[in-house]
Amino acid sequence: MAEVETPRDANEPIWRQRAVSRSLSAARSRAEQRVQRFMDAAFELIDQKGTTEFTIQEVVDRSKQSLRGFYQYFDGKDELLLALFEETVRESVEDIRAVIDAESGPIERLRAFAIRLHEWCEPLDTPRKRGAHNRRPISEFSLQLAVNHPERVTAAMVPVTRMLFELLDDAVAANAIKVADTRHTAVLIQQTVMYSWFANRLIPNPRMRVTAEETWEFCLHGLRG
Repeated sequence: MAEVETPRDANEPIWRQRAVSRSLSAARSRAEQRVQRFMDAAFELIDQKGTTEFTIQEVVDRSKQSLRGFYQYFDGKDELLLALFEETVRESVEDIRAVIDAESGPIERLRAFAIRLHEWCEPLDTPRKRGAHNRRPISEFSLQLAVNHPERVTAAMVPVTRMLFELLDDAVAANAIKVADTRHTAVLIQQTVMYSWFANRLIPNPRMRVTAEETWEFCLHGLRG
C-alpha cells in the first residue's frame, strides 16, 4: 500500500522548511557517497581479479566501511553486481550516444550504434581506455543476472533499446531501410549484437570468431539497407 504523504502545515515557518530540506539533501548526499565507495571498491576488485569472484567482506574492507553499512544499501552480492551492471550500462549509453552524434546519415548512425554496442559487450576487441574498469567480467556475469533478475536487467537496458528505436525510426523515415516493424527489428538487432560475443567464446579458433563489423553487415542485410 502506498504511503500517504503528510500535508505541509501552511503556517510552518519558511526557515524550518528550508532547514529540513537541507538536512534531507545532506543525508542523501552522504548515502550516495557511501554507496559509491562500495561500488568503486567492487570495480577495483574486478580489475584486480579479472572476475566477479570476490566476497562482500573484501568489498567492505577495501571501501573502509562496515558490513552493517553495506547491508543498509544492498541486500547481498547480487544486488551489488546489479548496481555495477546498471552503472556500466549508463556509461555505455553516454558513450554510444556520443559516437552516434558524430555521424549524420541514418545508416552511418545505425552502424555506429551496432559497432560500439558490440565493443561494450565484448571489450576485448578494443583497447581499454585509461581509467576505465574491466568490463568483461560484468558482461559475462550479465547472463546470470538476466536469468535471476530479468526485470532489473531489462529495465537497465531500456535507454539502449530506446536509442535503437529512435535510430530505426529515423532510418525508415529517410527511406534508408525497409522493415515492417521497427520495434521487433530492434529486438533482433540488439540480441544479435549483444550476444555474438558469447558465441565467440565457443569458437576456439580466433580467426573464425565474428567481429563487430561482420555482425553489423549481417544486421544491415536483414534491414535490406
